[in-house]
Amino acid sequence: MIRVLVVDDEPQILRALRINLVARHYEVATAADGGTALRQAAEFNPDLVLLDLGLPDLDGVEVIHGLRGWSAVPIVVLSGRAGNQDKVDALDAGADDYVTKPFHVEELLARIRAVTRRTSVPEAEAARVNVGDHVVDLAAKTVSGDVRLTPTEWRILQIMLRNPGKLISQRQLLTEVWGSTHVRETHYLRQYLAQLRKKLERDPARPVHLITEPGMGYRFAP
Repeated sequence: MIRVLVVDDEPQILRALRINLVARHYEVATAADGGTALRQAAEFNPDLVLLDLGLPDLDGVEVIHGLRGWSAVPIVVLSGRAGNQDKVDALDAGADDYVTKPFHVEELLARIRAVTRRTSVPEAEAARVNVGDHVVDLAAKTVSGDVRLTPTEWRILQIMLRNPGKLISQRQLLTEVWGSTHVRETHYLRQYLAQLRKKLERDPARPVHLITEPGMGYRFAP
């Protein structure tokens, strides 16, 4: 059974999420503040954390930093903060995804399934990924249909495909591909994603796999 730690200072949200998750056979623990969340994470050992940013004692980003100091547990942020900078800060701190309140429960459950699926797929199985009409073999660095990718295209694609469903910030991609001195060159990403879509998407103008989240980053949708 998948264990989920829900962290929110609004009792009605904690109750609603607990009911919906338990009904779908998740094991659930809750916390109403950041300090309790960090203690619960150590004791409950969750497979996923749902985390509100607006907590009474610690900012949610501080909680993410605290968790990332010792754990790789997937973190999905829930927050009423709609600004892109809040989302980017949470993602750069180590969150795996971000859902803005108010949200539809079914969308949240789909995000949970995507994140937990990504973390549970064996490496050997994840080495071959379908993208549209193509099969990408990450280990062999080949694409079916005799599609050729440049080294930079491979680096970007590999990061996205190894994190299905995860929203990856622009800063993370730029840092991992070009280094920390290029975090402002977002036009690099636009150009390379356009090239990747031309090579892999059925309709590059309407991508369904290599998705742009405006102002935030990119997501691979299997």
